[in-house]
Amino acid sequence: MLADLSPLRESPPFRRLWAGSTLSLTGSALTRFAAVLQVYDTTHSTAAVGLIGLAVMVPLLVVGLLGGALIDTADRRMLVLASTAGNMVVAAAIAAQAYLHLSQVWPLFLLLAAQSAIGGINEPARRALIPALLSGDQLAAGLALQRLTGQITLIAGPALAGIIVATPHLGLGGCYLIDTVSFTAALYGTWRLPRVRADKTNSSERTRLSAVIAGFSFIGRTPVVAGAFIADVNATFFGLPTALFPAINAERFGGDPRTLGLFTASIGVGGLIAAVLSGPVGHVSRQGLAMLVTVTIWGAGFAVFAVAPWLWLTLLSLGVAGAADTGTVVLRGLIVQTVTPDEFRGRVTAADYVVGAGGGQLGSLESGVLGSLTTPEISALSGGLLTIVGAVVIGAALPAFARYRAPATAPVVSPAGDVTPA
Repeated sequence: MLADLSPLRESPPFRRLWAGSTLSLTGSALTRFAAVLQVYDTTHSTAAVGLIGLAVMVPLLVVGLLGGALIDTADRRMLVLASTAGNMVVAAAIAAQAYLHLSQVWPLFLLLAAQSAIGGINEPARRALIPALLSGDQLAAGLALQRLTGQITLIAGPALAGIIVATPHLGLGGCYLIDTVSFTAALYGTWRLPRVRADKTNSSERTRLSAVIAGFSFIGRTPVVAGAFIADVNATFFGLPTALFPAINAERFGGDPRTLGLFTASIGVGGLIAAVLSGPVGHVSRQGLAMLVTVTIWGAGFAVFAVAPWLWLTLLSLGVAGAADTGTVVLRGLIVQTVTPDEFRGRVTAADYVVGAGGGQLGSLESGVLGSLTTPEISALSGGLLTIVGAVVIGAALPAFARYRAPATAPVVSPAGDVTPA
């Protein structure tokens, strides 16, 4: 039942990458929390909070999809190092605007957009490193550990951020400043990795545009990968009402920033429990069907959150949603990494990242706008219910995805070292 820790024991490069990413992503979670609170405190508008999603999504979509071709041709380690350093500089600028106490939010929006553009290269390149650092039979365990990182940051980040914001002389600027320092851990974790070059022996693309088109063509003609992406977009677009959190917290629980921190932390706690108990995920054969089930549970969790009158039920429903999300993300990553050949890995991994992150930003915009037009409760409830309906429709419309079974053996992946993955 427990998570398989063998990748951390047996692959020092993966261990360094995992540890550095965990610390850095915890710092990034502080910034996400603080940015939402800064925009809401400045504007008192859920629609304005939702616009953070638009500011982040547009550069993520453009750079992420086009950058996938670069990941398939360049040294992935150097890309991660360069983009991490760039994000560190932007994080310092975000901290500076907070300490200047600006009355406008557009500088923050621009900086978040810049950070998102850089992340469109950084995160897919980082994920594309993983298959080269682990043996084939450790891939599922490695992806589950990566998800464990996400849950640790969801718990530690908002919980710490709520305390930091409420602490005199720290506030929002303290969150941003700690995030800036945390990028040093990511730099260290990547610096000692081996060079990882993509396999281009079967690549026929002559231009960057043709490479991008070839990546989309692969996704389009592979129903299993396309189904995994669509199922995830369904979940994040309809069922991720983070833009509503400040308003719901203010209406039900007095607007205490520590309570707001518990909202997102509860999603992380549920996800962490699921990640710790992720041992059976690697043995799931009907991965497409299992992903549709976890998406359904995710939607149900947010539907309950929308109408829960008590804090304990609010946090419990968010925890259930977080647990389901861990299953969704791990299954999606496993499907993508297993089905995708290495020559397309950078492009498909970039699309995977855009789907996961961009869908969430679109969902934040959708829920925030709908919450302004109706009420935050109606927006959250309708989103959760539509997620459930969407999962049923996807299963009926894409039977190949619902019937997909994992191969009996994991694909052979080159071990750690100065490698060109086969």
